[in-house]
Amino acid sequence: TWYIYCMAWIFLGIAIACEVLATTALKLSNGFSHAWWTAASIGGYGLAFVMLSFSVKTIPLGLAYALWAGIGTITVFLISLIAFKSSAEPIAWVGVVLVTIGLVFLNLGSTTHA
Repeated sequence: TWYIYCMAWIFLGIAIACEVLATTALKLSNGFSHAWWTAASIGGYGLAFVMLSFSVKTIPLGLAYALWAGIGTITVFLISLIAFKSSAEPIAWVGVVLVTIGLVFLNLGSTTHA
């Protein structure tokens, strides 16, 4: 069953990566006016949900969703700063730290079996 456990975490990692790529493509689609970026966004979200559904067969739903949303949020925030030259006030960085702390606490307080 270690294989199933590892695969669930791999599926969750893929779900996070797909969600981040889909959200980035959403920005690049410019309001769905660029077909390829629109298709990438829709496909990425679809694949993200499929992978998330596979992961929650083993990983508790609350933990999986919190990690998916939290890591995705932090990663997209960083992509926005780096790739799209957005700026962030210091309070935004406090938010990133708080999300990270919240994810650590959720992980520590959750069981990793169904």
